[in-house]
Amino acid sequence: MERHASASNPKHINIGIVGLGIIGRGIAAHLRGKCFPVFVWNRSPRPVPNFVGSLGELAGLCNYIQIFVSDDDALLQTVEQLSEKLTPRHVVLAHSTVAPDSMRAAAETVERGGARFVEACFTGSKGAAGKGELVYYVGGTDDALRQARPILEASSKEILHIGSVGQASAIKIATNMVTAASVQAAAEALALVQAQGLPLEKFVEAMRVNASSSGTLAMKLPKMLSRDFEPHFSVKHMLKDMQIAAQLALTNYLDLGVTSAARDQLGEQLQWGHGEQDYSAVVRKYLYEPGPGFYEQPQMPEAQETAAAQAAVVDSAEAAAENLHVQETGAVVSQESFLGLTGTVSATTPGDAPARRGFLRQLLSRFHPDKNDAAAQATVEK
Repeated sequence: MERHASASNPKHINIGIVGLGIIGRGIAAHLRGKCFPVFVWNRSPRPVPNFVGSLGELAGLCNYIQIFVSDDDALLQTVEQLSEKLTPRHVVLAHSTVAPDSMRAAAETVERGGARFVEACFTGSKGAAGKGELVYYVGGTDDALRQARPILEASSKEILHIGSVGQASAIKIATNMVTAASVQAAAEALALVQAQGLPLEKFVEAMRVNASSSGTLAMKLPKMLSRDFEPHFSVKHMLKDMQIAAQLALTNYLDLGVTSAARDQLGEQLQWGHGEQDYSAVVRKYLYEPGPGFYEQPQMPEAQETAAAQAAVVDSAEAAAENLHVQETGAVVSQESFLGLTGTVSATTPGDAPARRGFLRQLLSRFHPDKNDAAAQATVEK
């Protein structure tokens, strides 16, 4: 196989890819297309070229190792297994989106044997990986970055040096907070437009020329309308990033209300079994579809019990309302029949009637605002 000898593809480079998810697969294919020798390893075997049997074998074959695993535990386990085979000739690039502390711990493990470590978080999804157009947020020493640059340049359109290891992870989490919030806000906006009886396409057109438009919304909105949730960045991975953001917020005493809301909606989609779909699937909750596709809010057993209890209270209150007209004849209404408590409420003076009527309307409205307000109003005006 002929290899190009240039600044962006020097001789004697073997690249190892760890993790064959959406991005790892795309990067491996792209690097092969640029004539790099690429070897791969994944926790579950895949029928792909140059699949090796272990991480140790990968380290023996490759001097550059790019890690595309999904979370903190997977990253730390990977570098720990690699560490026994790492030497000063190795450069390890960690592309996972993890907590800053986890990235720093991974760097310490790699550097124990003299290998270099580069934090290289990225932005860009499936299409960008396949075209070699990712943007890398990198952290590490100048020497490590110099060694890693040819590999990063081969799969990116821009490399942004953030600072030391861990700082690029913080930036990546922060940018994903904006991304998740934007798509969540778009889902809610579509719900409002639909509720007003307007064509959803008009919202997409309006956003296209709006100052709040973005590359993310330009890509996601049409797919949200067509319910195309083929994963470019999955629900489960965006949820993981929002959970990291929430943990960082607690550590720094921050109230991140929008991020918490986005996290909760992603979590709901995960519970519904949509974790592998694109994170834009949050729109499922807001856009109704005719027939079997109609979204129903999940209800936990505790919520069902609460609803049943509230229904019982409403029935009791309605029954009390039907009997309240006896107040006008001076009869005594028992609180036990109204609220299930002991004691009495007396209708002895006409001056007390407005207060009782207002109290009744307020109480009933808490359980069934439309129906019970009307019932109470009709009863007290008899």
